[in-house]
Formats: sequence, C-alpha cells, structure tokens
Amino acid sequence: MLKWLFEFTSPAKLKKAGVLGMNKRNFSYIMPSNPRRLYPLVDDKLATKLLAAKAGIPTPEMLGVISCQHDVNDFLNIIGDRQEFVIKPTHGSGGRGILVIKARRDEEFIKTDGSGVSFDFVYQHLSNILSGLYSLGGQPDKILIESCISFTDIFDGYSYQGVPDVRIIVYKGYPVMSMMRLSTAVSGGRANLHQGAVGVGIGISNGKAVNAIQNGRIVYEHPDTGKCFEHIVIPDWETHLDIAARCYEMTRLGYFGADIVIDHKLGPMVLELNARPGLGIQTANGAGITRRLELVDSLDHEELPPPRERIAFSRAHFA
Repeated sequence: MLKWLFEFTSPAKLKKAGVLGMNKRNFSYIMPSNPRRLYPLVDDKLATKLLAAKAGIPTPEMLGVISCQHDVNDFLNIIGDRQEFVIKPTHGSGGRGILVIKARRDEEFIKTDGSGVSFDFVYQHLSNILSGLYSLGGQPDKILIESCISFTDIFDGYSYQGVPDVRIIVYKGYPVMSMMRLSTAVSGGRANLHQGAVGVGIGISNGKAVNAIQNGRIVYEHPDTGKCFEHIVIPDWETHLDIAARCYEMTRLGYFGADIVIDHKLGPMVLELNARPGLGIQTANGAGITRRLELVDSLDHEELPPPRERIAFSRAHFA
C-alpha cells in the first residue's frame, strides 16, 4: 500500500495524504521560517561548529582549519600522528568533497574503502576545496579538519562503509519527522538518498524503525549486507530529540534538518544542519509531513516552551 501511495497515486491523493511538495515546502515553510540572514549559520560548517560549541551542543572535535593555499603547508602539523581524520569543505553540500581517512601506511593515507592515496593526492584535494570546486555556488572555500566519528557497533551491518546518521526535521523548535540514512555500495558510502542510500523512517515517539526505502521503493533489508531493518531502535533517542530541538534556539531557523551521529564514547552529536532538508523523509516514513507542520502551527504560545516540553508534545502526537 505504501509503495502504491508514493509511486502511483495522483497529486490530489498525495495532497489528501498530507504529502508536502517542494513548492509548498519552499514558499509556505522555508521562506517564511528561515530568514536569509541566518543561512550562513548552517551553510558554513565552521560557523555551525563554533555556534554549537557556544550553545553546549556536541559536535566532532575540530582539529584545524585551512583558509588559504599557503596554509596547506600546515596540514601535516594539524593532523600530527593521528591515524584517522576527516577533511571537509566548509561550504560543501551533499557530501561532496569530504575525504575520510581511516589509517596511515608508510607514505599513504588509507580511505574507508581500503584504498590508499598519496600525500600529493590529498594536497591536490585540499587545493580543490580552497578553489571552490565543492562549494555552493563555486565560491572560494575553507577546509575543516575534524576527528573521525568512532560510531557505535550497534548499527554494524546497517551501513556500507559510511557512518549512519539520523536526520530530524525541526519546525518552530518541534521535532516533527525523522529518518536514519544508511549508505550503500550504490551510494558510494555516502548517506544521500538521491545517490542510492537507504532511508529508514524512525518514529518520533519511540525511535523505532517504521519503514524503509531505497530509490523510492520499499526495502526490508540492507542491499549489501542483508541486515533486516525492522529491528532498528535508536539508542539515546531522547538525547537525539533534545539536541535537534535545542538547535532551534541555537540558529533561530524555523525549518531545518539536524543530522546526528552516535560516537560510541561521546554519544549523539550534531554532524551538520540543513536549512533546505529534502522531502524523501516522507517516503522513508510512509507518511506525509504536512499535518504535523499544521499541528505545530495551530499551537498558541505566548512564549516558546522549553525543549523538554516541545519534545514531549512531539512524542505524544507524532508516531
């Protein structure tokens, strides 16, 4: 039935089911809720990280920043003797330009797929980032170097090479819909649905899997590992919701997606925020998001309730 709903039904039936389309998302929710002046807070990963540190919201450890070509020479000093680290463009999107190094062997850096790259390759990659090759609009960029997430083994077999993350859509401070994004061989180890990653709908009320899709079609197990999705339960679910809700106070964006990962030692932490989160989360959940947004709009508060009250409301009203 869910497959029929999202693949073969008419626009009128999708609207009746509360499925939000891109135009309405943009004009009814993103534009009124997200002032343009606030976009740099989430479009710039460095700005997000600094803001999160000030707000006491955990993020992966920052090792260093490279701002110009001359500073590329500091790269080896920044990483020191670390075996694992992540290189990111501060204005990248869709995972483009991210290079994850999991080990070092002689003169090579070892990527997550086990292949090795030379220092010259990494140096060229750093230069490409600075030139704006991966940035939004192709503008000159900066390089953020972070520690690797040591992700929990509770999700072993649910993701191919990449780190599984949880995306939570937050509207006016209320978590309204969530999914887990799992990388696959087709997606190249990236957790992007449009590249072939699996999206697993996660119930706001309990952190349990409710549905799963890949390329718009319902799936029941990971295509590369055969691991069944129905038993997924997100640990520390309350903490996930708390982090996502508090990001509203941190940014004042009214509609955004919070991408959260779990480090097995440090627990849940924000990987990044997105002011224009995609709509595939509805397909992953087998449900439209519109009615949830309308319910939040119907609330009449003289003052915004604290995060714990907003979370309690969401858990009570959103499956």
